[in-house]
Amino acid sequence: MAAGLRRLTLTMTLALIALAQAGCTQPTTPPGFERVTLDGRTYTLEIVADNESRTKGLGDRTHLDEDKGMLFVFPNSTKRHFVMRDCYIDIDIIYLDADARIMAMHKMVVEEPRREDETEQAYNERLRRYSSRFDSQFVIELAGGQLDHLNLEDGQQVKLDVARLRSLAK
Repeated sequence: MAAGLRRLTLTMTLALIALAQAGCTQPTTPPGFERVTLDGRTYTLEIVADNESRTKGLGDRTHLDEDKGMLFVFPNSTKRHFVMRDCYIDIDIIYLDADARIMAMHKMVVEEPRREDETEQAYNERLRRYSSRFDSQFVIELAGGQLDHLNLEDGQQVKLDVARLRSLAK
């Protein structure tokens, strides 16, 4: 009788473990990345939380998968603007305030690269600026064309762990 009870307990334990593992099919997010869902689509975003990485952004990249992007985290909330410095791919950008509400969205298009005879200052001055319009603390960059597939609106809440992300900003 005791042996039968042990087998039953073992069988039930193994069944519970199998059920628990079956629910864990969600892919894990690698360190330094954040999974963000926008209008039912999930994106794996590289967290960019220091000045050097924020300045570089997606510059020099020649490809970005549709489900990838960047999440810029700033230590404060202020009016911001981004440019397409050294960018070879179109980028869609979403500015979020300190509470992760959408403040502005833009489709940023590739611009003429810096010319050989052009100074760095002249190059930076001619680049189009894409403004947050209002104070923002987080910025999402996605592959160009993603905004065409997403039903997003200004003021809409994006689910982010803002307290944890703010702690990463340098």
